[in-house]
Amino acid sequence: MTGTYRYNVEILHLLVSPAHAYFGRAREGAANVPTTDAESVELVAGKGIVGDRFFGKAAHMDAAVTLISIEALEAMAAELGAAPFDPLLTRRNVVLRGAHLAPLIGGEFALESHGQEVRLKAGRPANPCAWMDQMLAPGAHKAMRGRGGVRCQPLTDGVLHRGPAVLISPVPLEPERAGEASMLRASRLP
Repeated sequence: MTGTYRYNVEILHLLVSPAHAYFGRAREGAANVPTTDAESVELVAGKGIVGDRFFGKAAHMDAAVTLISIEALEAMAAELGAAPFDPLLTRRNVVLRGAHLAPLIGGEFALESHGQEVRLKAGRPANPCAWMDQMLAPGAHKAMRGRGGVRCQPLTDGVLHRGPAVLISPVPLEPERAGEASMLRASRLP
């Protein structure tokens, strides 16, 4: 990575689910699938999170791990006048506090957790689905546009743990903007 900027973040949640919960029409309800909010997760380069529904799936190799900022969810709930959202209902794998994710799209970055660095490539935005209106609050689907997080491919093997972490970026980030909607379509990364 050219240039290195380090940001203290916190890994709040690590979601692992072996099956999809949101498919079909939302009015039929979500599937009852086991979901774990793990203390730690193992990432395998090019495959994803061990035990997760996207692990090793060819169609999801470049987007097997999803990250979202808790500030985005807090801003959405405030805008909608809703109670705080359960971040696990977004079905994003890694929920971070203090992470401005949009500028990472299209480039490589790293998360350092418990002294171990895991490199990731942020491929594209994690766009919300209509299920968010059903699972979070009416209007959440629209409110989540531009702040649904990023879909990533792990470039190295490693383990992420809940708790303090460091986001290592090749570009400067603005953590105070973590909850803002971004219409970023292409990377600012070199």
